[in-house]
Amino acid sequence: MSTADFVFALLGAVALGAAVLPRLLARRPLSLPLVFLALGAAVQPLPLPEIDPVADGVWVEHLAEICVVLSLMGAGLALNRPFGRVSWQGVWRQLGITMPLTIAAVAALAWGLLDWPAAAALLLAAVLAPTDPVLASEVRVGEPTDAEHDEDEVRFTLTGEAGLNDGLAFPFVAAATALAAAGGQITGGGVGHWLLVEVLYKCTAGVAAGLAVGALLGRLFFRARWQAMRLSEHSEGFVALAATFLAYGVTELVHGYGFLAVFVTACRIRAAERAHGYHAVLHDFVEQIERLLTAVLLFLLGAFVAQGGLGPLTWQGAAVGVLLLLVVRPLTGWAAQFGAAAGPRERVVTAFFGIRGIGSLFYLAYALDSHDFGVPPEVLWAVVTFTVVASVVLHGVSATPVISRLDRLRLHRARANGAGPAPDDHEVAGERL
Repeated sequence: MSTADFVFALLGAVALGAAVLPRLLARRPLSLPLVFLALGAAVQPLPLPEIDPVADGVWVEHLAEICVVLSLMGAGLALNRPFGRVSWQGVWRQLGITMPLTIAAVAALAWGLLDWPAAAALLLAAVLAPTDPVLASEVRVGEPTDAEHDEDEVRFTLTGEAGLNDGLAFPFVAAATALAAAGGQITGGGVGHWLLVEVLYKCTAGVAAGLAVGALLGRLFFRARWQAMRLSEHSEGFVALAATFLAYGVTELVHGYGFLAVFVTACRIRAAERAHGYHAVLHDFVEQIERLLTAVLLFLLGAFVAQGGLGPLTWQGAAVGVLLLLVVRPLTGWAAQFGAAAGPRERVVTAFFGIRGIGSLFYLAYALDSHDFGVPPEVLWAVVTFTVVASVVLHGVSATPVISRLDRLRLHRARANGAGPAPDDHEVAGERL
């Protein structure tokens, strides 16, 4: 039997599963990523090629990169709530408080428990810091709707956080890379360069490019003078790919953060004509491609684990991942939400579902492509893979029952508060638990 023919058949089965399984798994305590992770591990006895993210880091990096940018486009298009300082306060708190505290805590754990050099400890913290926009589908907002305020605080905050903090992890990855290049020595000039270039310029360039591309595309989609160019009237979903890759490519060409730009572009396109049905067309197309890529990546990750990818993992490395998921993220996420619009239960759920996933795989492959961090790459991959797998299992099993429970409580509260037997989405989402 030809290995190539077997791989083609397997990919076909994975693609078919990506189409069928979401409906079969609806309302069950299982997620699509968890199922494909398990399937990847289960086919280990079959003649799969050896999966080595160290040797094949380039294709791992780019496959994960495409998956993440498509997910960011889908997340931005799905958000109904207009951008604002107050209306997005839960997101700002997660970005400004939870993320830096998480990075500091994980770096300290890696330095103390694993005895890693500062550059490797910072890299691990930066790689594992973002809430993943790909695997967080169970707790993301749904499809675009006409209503601006029908999103509950948990889903909205986690979606906005995932959309922005994948881009904001880049400065910390760059800091780890610069620290490794400097032999672990921190200099005033290095810190100044990092603040001016990696933080100020590249973040500003990402946001500015996203706004510019989004404004241009929004005008083209909805208000172009030529009807043939007014793409919203033709319902072609693949245009979402054009918007994603254009925003990402242009921003990277000017050395900005493309992840930031893609999410901002999506939000700006949505703002151009917020209630138009074309957003749902774009969102659905992106979601289908994202789901397919996610299935493939998680299948390969499961196969990598079954082939011995966690062999270099020590108990200390596993402890860092467990502490991140069960202690660091829940505590920092919960503390950051004090004073926000969310209620006590919503704060707990928002803090708990800091899902780690495909973005972490991208950042690790990206960083290891050019620098040595003083820790064997296989060990770094083992710790990150363990954390992602643990997150997929933990959050994949708990997301559906927890979120469904919150939805039922909101519905009951809305009825009790006089909204009637059939309250609308706005009334339900506005209840604080």
